[in-house]
Amino acid sequence: MSGAEPPPVRRAMARLAAEFAGPAAESAMATAQALRIAEALLFISGKPLKASDLAAKLPPGIRVAEVLMALKRRYSGGGVELIETGEGWRFQTARDLAPLFRDEKTEVKKLPRAAMETVSVIAYHQPVTRPEIEEIRGVSLSRGTLDLLIEMGWVRPRGRRRTPGKPLTYGVTEAFLSHFGLASLDALPGKDDLKEMGYSDARADAAFEALTPGAAPSDEEEPLDGDAAAPTFYVEFAAREE
Repeated sequence: MSGAEPPPVRRAMARLAAEFAGPAAESAMATAQALRIAEALLFISGKPLKASDLAAKLPPGIRVAEVLMALKRRYSGGGVELIETGEGWRFQTARDLAPLFRDEKTEVKKLPRAAMETVSVIAYHQPVTRPEIEEIRGVSLSRGTLDLLIEMGWVRPRGRRRTPGKPLTYGVTEAFLSHFGLASLDALPGKDDLKEMGYSDARADAAFEALTPGAAPSDEEEPLDGDAAAPTFYVEFAAREE
């Protein structure tokens, strides 16, 4: 008598193993398919997905929480990770790799025409007061224009005119000269240059007398107090006064 099991016994055991293995194999295939579906949905979505939205797309009987945890483990430590936010689940770049994708650009904004005209008047006529700027330009000067030029570092209050009311006088700074590549105010276009460029008018024909930025106040000015040197003070003070 051989030690081999009778064929009927082997067939019975095979059928029994198949009965147990069948559901387990089907379940494993369904889970694998659910992982693929959830992975694809999360990748193509432009916004975080809620677990309930994912569950509606998965095969019946699949626990979405288990699928999400399996995906989280799969991507843990990789270049992309699955995270949960207040709005749902999403893929994102691993936090430690974020600096590689940061693109810093300097946005150059065009200076408003009123500001360019104002700083030009100040450069040619400093020390000049606000009313004088308005008279030369022929229009009123908005409060924010001088504030903008002071914050940019192109203009600074120089002192106070020795006239009734003692209005603030303004002048350009070394930063203004540096920005436009000027060694000094003497390098500004003169009357002849302005005429050639088509910018000459009655005001341009007047004599241009300008002081060097940073020079001591003229005889017509009273210097500002030493503790008034901070740009923030100038902006706030000028806004309140004028």
